[in-house]
Amino acid sequence: MKRFVLSRRWRILLSIVAVLQFAACDSVTVEKYHYNGIIATASPIATDIGLNILRDGGNAVDAAVAVGCALAVCYPEAGNIGGGGFALIYDADLGNITALDFRETAPASASRKMYLDSRGEVIASSSLLGAGAAGVPGTVAGLFEMWKKYGSMDWYRLLEPAIKLADTGFILDAYLTNKFAEYAKDLSIFPETKKVFFKNGAVLGQGDRLVQTDLAMTLERIGLDGLDGFYSGTTADMIVQSMQNNGGLISYEDLAGYRPLWREPVHFTFDSLDVYSMPPPSSGGVILGEILKILEPFNFIKYTPSHPEYMHIFAEACRLAYADRAVHLGDPDFTVNPVLELLDPQYLESRRALINLQSTANSSEIGSGLPEKSVVESESTTHFCIADKSGNVVSLTYTINASFGSKLVVDSAGFLLNNEMDDFSIKPGVPNMYGLIGGKANEIEPGKRMLSSMSPTIVMNGDRPLLALGAPGGSKIITTVAQAIINFTRFGMNLQKVVEHPRFHHQWLPDTLYLEVGGFDINIKQDLISRGHLIKEREPYSDLQIIYIGSNRLMMGASDPRKDGKTAGY
Repeated sequence: MKRFVLSRRWRILLSIVAVLQFAACDSVTVEKYHYNGIIATASPIATDIGLNILRDGGNAVDAAVAVGCALAVCYPEAGNIGGGGFALIYDADLGNITALDFRETAPASASRKMYLDSRGEVIASSSLLGAGAAGVPGTVAGLFEMWKKYGSMDWYRLLEPAIKLADTGFILDAYLTNKFAEYAKDLSIFPETKKVFFKNGAVLGQGDRLVQTDLAMTLERIGLDGLDGFYSGTTADMIVQSMQNNGGLISYEDLAGYRPLWREPVHFTFDSLDVYSMPPPSSGGVILGEILKILEPFNFIKYTPSHPEYMHIFAEACRLAYADRAVHLGDPDFTVNPVLELLDPQYLESRRALINLQSTANSSEIGSGLPEKSVVESESTTHFCIADKSGNVVSLTYTINASFGSKLVVDSAGFLLNNEMDDFSIKPGVPNMYGLIGGKANEIEPGKRMLSSMSPTIVMNGDRPLLALGAPGGSKIITTVAQAIINFTRFGMNLQKVVEHPRFHHQWLPDTLYLEVGGFDINIKQDLISRGHLIKEREPYSDLQIIYIGSNRLMMGASDPRKDGKTAGY
């Protein structure tokens, strides 16, 4: 990855050009353009750490490693080394986009009925709480694999800020304080977890310092020994001991055998743009593609982002796409994913023909449009985007599933374990914790990667990146990303408006159109109800992070105001 260096004179000229180019457009702000690099994350601390890596000469992947490790310290509800995720990487030298799958895997001793009782009923919380809910973590292997292929700085140097942050601690802000208070009961279940997040019998509060010396030592081992610092040796001993103490399944062999995988991104066009997103075992790219391609021929001129007819059409497109998700998608090493068939223009036309502009369909009467060959994450997933001065871009989403994952900290290692096993289809036809239905393609098998909705995405305009974006939100990730792309490209919103705009969501089952509370007026809601939609309002959700790269290489970004993220550049 070559570094693109501008003289001071050219930097000034480009800045002037950017101001002149956008000053006449009332909906675009120009005060936060950057030309050397930009980062958008869910945490101000992590953003600053990544920005320092860019300032010190690191590229976008270097900064992504530093941010990924820092979030494990300062964003414990979702940042992790005990989970997994996906990354899209644009290499400016080669002009191509690669997809890295570092999703968790089912332990070798996992079985299809492991969460069912003798009557075949789901055992409450068994796939959500404690060591038995954890898949084999992939984050450390994923970050190391990215760095090995694209990194330019010393590995330990990239982990050093997170090590120091964990060792010395940081003062809790209002956002984390509220999260700790909300989950205080869950965080007190396991003594190993309570030891980290409680003081004198009470959960940590605003103004307290969160010090994580055990996590600092774990990160130190990873920094010094790379993969061996996590998947073998002392840390592996601690993980396996935690499994044995708490009824988990992850073994030394599971840890030693974990491998991240490079995959071909899902690619489709939307209008004149090329969209790249994550392939299976994420459903994100395929379902994002179905939604956008079903909507593409509709004329949006008479609509606004909150026009009830547009919202109706969008919801109907989602209903059709999510019905396909439930049947066809899973780990490609275990099941055939009909990606090409689902994105085939004739198939999409047949699905589009099912949309009635005046009334909604009934989800119980809508299934997949393809023959059946034989389904979520938590809203505390997190996403970040990074672009550097050479034009390289990283769009990365990772998770431990529910907020604070399985709620179990690995004793003496200091990190939370995921509860990603719930993302499998625990029992066909039974929804998981986020209401998604799954089938045989996503049933539990040893070594299998559970289906995901994570949708790290890069949008290309010709031969250059235009947008990098992604979000948490479980099943709502895909609709959040789809609405962001449409709001930017079709409705002409600036980035801040894109992240601020009220969201709505439909996922086939349950047959409900979810609206962010306070986001839509009574006339919109009445119109949607008159079309047959069952409406349910819910609290604001997701945490969209997005960056934009102009044709002149000037960059800007936005972090979702629903949480406490930060965008910064230089």
